[in-house]
Amino acid sequence: MTQPPSSFSAFSAFSAPRFDVTPHIALTVLKPFEAAQAGVLCASMDPWARYPVTAAQLTSFFAQIEPGAPRFAIRVDGVLEGAVAVRSAWLYGPYIQTFALARGVQGRGVGTAVMAFIEREARRVDARNLWVAASDFNDGAHRFYARLGFQRIAELDALVRDDRTEVLLRKRLDKTAG
Repeated sequence: MTQPPSSFSAFSAFSAPRFDVTPHIALTVLKPFEAAQAGVLCASMDPWARYPVTAAQLTSFFAQIEPGAPRFAIRVDGVLEGAVAVRSAWLYGPYIQTFALARGVQGRGVGTAVMAFIEREARRVDARNLWVAASDFNDGAHRFYARLGFQRIAELDALVRDDRTEVLLRKRLDKTAG
């Protein structure tokens, strides 16, 4: 089976440096100095802190320029408050590779707005699915994604560490899934 002709081109790091999600929330392509901010932010919270993944490792990930997998700063009123990395073409749709928000903006609708934007862009290019994985112990992430309509698809034992399980979640985007 082959991938449909969609490339989810809205999320090309070279197509646009900025996406306005709402009047107060924007996604901007991460600049090298911002990769360090994003790395420190993520290293201080689960699941990364529990594994542990260092700020240097996360900074290296966020600094990469990878065609089809851009990394964005999540800005709230111009301030970097999180990061999201989107692998644009995975299994008939984008995969949210990393999604992190500073504790100070969690619960204020920022994550929901960013995910709604990503979903709209995925639907715009006729993607069938939206994917994400969350660590089995990350109850907050599981509640958040369930509220957005994601369903548990598979458990990936010992993917990151022998004593942990990652849970693959999918939201169907085809017209029958609404």
